[in-house]
Amino acid sequence: MRLGVIGGLGPLATAYFMELVIKMTKAECDQEHLDMIIYNCPRIPDRTKYILGQSDENPLPKMLEVGQALEKQGADVIAIPCMTAHYFHDEIKENIEVPVIHGIRETALHLRDAGAQTVGIMATDGTIISGIFQKEIESLGMTAVTPEAEYQKLVMKMIYDEIKAGKMPPLAEFMKVKSHLVTEKRAQAIVLGCTELSLLKNAYELGDGVIDTLEVLARTSLLACGKEILLDYQNLVVLLK
Repeated sequence: MRLGVIGGLGPLATAYFMELVIKMTKAECDQEHLDMIIYNCPRIPDRTKYILGQSDENPLPKMLEVGQALEKQGADVIAIPCMTAHYFHDEIKENIEVPVIHGIRETALHLRDAGAQTVGIMATDGTIISGIFQKEIESLGMTAVTPEAEYQKLVMKMIYDEIKAGKMPPLAEFMKVKSHLVTEKRAQAIVLGCTELSLLKNAYELGDGVIDTLEVLARTSLLACGKEILLDYQNLVVLLK
């Protein structure tokens, strides 16, 4: 089977997603890895600005164009390594014949299976305000909590002013938000709900209780394409007590 990737949202997250897919695969030679078609299209308009009404540029038409191009090129399954873009998941799915993985839903399922009860979300303003994580988490009987305003500003700073600008945020910034969600909001797990934040997990040791949506998406993509996963990636979160 062949995986299609609607990429460029942003480019570094797409590159890291491909790396994760390769790292997670149980393979002993090149030929046992997954075929991928990656359409890296950073020109797709900003999802958060559109969702918040700060831009009239709808990203959906361009995402559909890319998805349909991947379908024509023989993709059997499509993944979108951008969680904010999942706001448009149902519309994309309706216009593409092949399955489109829902990374947020898969993350919620993984947390439920791990026994989580209260889940903290670190994501863009667009993702938080749209409620797409909260909906999936709460539909499975868990409680979703989000950062207070000053901490959410820090999350946006890490995503837009630092990672998207090619700079790695200091670990202390992340830990400040994590501590807030754990100590004040009683979260047992923290969702890295923006694929830019996944790069933090690649750069730093973030400690227990952190689940990376990009890892979940890569794991689900491999399983959907019939590939085996290394044992190290079977469980993607250790809950905080």
